Amino acid sequence: MLEEIYIAGFGGQGALSTGQLLAHAGLMEGKYVSYVPIYGVEKRGGVANCGVTISNQQISSPLVTEPTVLVVMNSLSLERFEKAVVPGGLIIINSSLVEPRVQRTDIRVLPICANEEAESLGDPMVANNVILGALLEITRVVAIETVSEALKDVLPVRRHDMIPVNVKALEKGAELVREYNNLFKE
Repeated sequence: MLEEIYIAGFGGQGALSTGQLLAHAGLMEGKYVSYVPIYGVEKRGGVANCGVTISNQQISSPLVTEPTVLVVMNSLSLERFEKAVVPGGLIIINSSLVEPRVQRTDIRVLPICANEEAESLGDPMVANNVILGALLEITRVVAIETVSEALKDVLPVRRHDMIPVNVKALEKGAELVREYNNLFKE
């Protein structure tokens, strides 16, 4: 198993914390993990991307240049990184902010209205974890339960009151994928 995941957005959308959470959960499961954050020079609203590799074998390079999964939180990220995804790969789009205009036909695309789903849970700040829950349900790269446990280590103590809504967001993302898949079953 090897998943190379690139999470792209701008500051404040949770791209970096999503990557950190995913990487920490991978370590908790005893997997080989790399996490490389990429920051823009802007103080607010600049580039906030990260690459996360999770594998059952040693990782030869920490850089994610050909992602198996791309998470896009804004339109610029889709335009910039769509071509990097490996054939047969997956792009998960926050369709609340990005119109899914993927040009390629050799990849899978999953639009998730993450902002609306987060708002329905009572906190728009958990949109990133709605998407992460969907990613976990599709890839099974780590267990959703492990990510839920990792929240205690990744979130600052002053934000531990946010753990329950973050867990609900993860579960909602996974539920959306199951509902989506059920549409295609006979």
